[in-house]
Amino acid sequence: MRTKWATKALGELSELITDGTHNSPPYVETGVPMLDSKHVKEGFIIDDTAPEKFISLATDTFLAKRCKPREGDILISSRGSIGKVAIVGKGQDFNIMGNMILVRLPATINSKFVAYYLHNQAIHIESIARGVAQKGLYLKHIRGYTFPLPPLPEQQRIVSILDKAFDGISIAKANAEKNLQNARALFESHLQALFAEAWQAHKLVTLSDLAIDITDGDHSPPPKSPTGVPFITIGNIQKDAHKIDFSDTFMVPQAYFDALKDNKKPRKGDLLYTVTGSFGIPVIVDENVAFCFQRHIGLIRPKPETDSTWLYYLLLSPQVFLQAYDRATGTAQRTVSLKVLRDFMVPSVPLPQQHIATSKLDTLSAETRRLESIYQQKLVVLEELKKSLLHQAFNGEL
Repeated sequence: MRTKWATKALGELSELITDGTHNSPPYVETGVPMLDSKHVKEGFIIDDTAPEKFISLATDTFLAKRCKPREGDILISSRGSIGKVAIVGKGQDFNIMGNMILVRLPATINSKFVAYYLHNQAIHIESIARGVAQKGLYLKHIRGYTFPLPPLPEQQRIVSILDKAFDGISIAKANAEKNLQNARALFESHLQALFAEAWQAHKLVTLSDLAIDITDGDHSPPPKSPTGVPFITIGNIQKDAHKIDFSDTFMVPQAYFDALKDNKKPRKGDLLYTVTGSFGIPVIVDENVAFCFQRHIGLIRPKPETDSTWLYYLLLSPQVFLQAYDRATGTAQRTVSLKVLRDFMVPSVPLPQQHIATSKLDTLSAETRRLESIYQQKLVVLEELKKSLLHQAFNGEL
């Protein structure tokens, strides 16, 4: 129980609470790594293996007057992903930007105990951040942050239990994530093999030869309306599920939708294909629901002799994605033009053989989704176990 636990503010006990520089220092080609909040990784690790910026020893010495991390210091991300926690490891030599807060504790307090507590409170810490354009965690928030503090032997005992448990959870998570990747890789290898065979066995034609029409969304800015017809953007395309998310779309007037050309009104059996930014994601329109879409999405309306599901798998295949990747243009947002999309070289497979291939891939896809569900659920359970252990630890129940 927590009968002998005191409640203390970090500012009362810390030797130092500060943050990194808020000004851009002069950078050099090599030298002391300059890290920021994105280098704070899961497991209280500050990753200094791939620094993007370096400062000279002289600049590091100057900045050390304000802040210089050393072994055992706690670092807290104060911008971006607020509340992530890391502990500086042995032998690490770097300095930090102003989006990280440094907490240095005396030897009478176990830094790992405090780090575990702050990790447990990440959601609450994020909630006390302030700001409009970009929320931030300020030094006063951390100095005033209170936490339960048992005697040092109890801190050490709790850390020992959590370390052992979390090591086991990390191994289990790594295995589940690896199995998840393997399940997806197995499906992708079958997809690759099946279409590699189709490329060898059948005549190659352009994608437009398999379609009644290939177009994209309306290029004019759509008028918004409180009611009407959903208008989807590329953000409504779920990358992993290959589905349309209609839960967060805006509406356009019915009159706007009615005035669109027929080939810009998706219907059941059509294929959507993202062409800008996260390009190369195919989606089957699997029901007759009225909606329209932006120009960053292409629409492919297959001919009667082209099965929609087979066409979906074809567009998903590595052979087609490689064509999109090689011919996409632009830098900030790479785009697959309609001409490139229409000119994809694909095998012309007779409809009966399309159905055979689709049946095989449907079976494999269903098994992959089943395995993915199992491993995803295992990851959720492991994360909940971590939360439960932390809750027990700081309620004196371990």
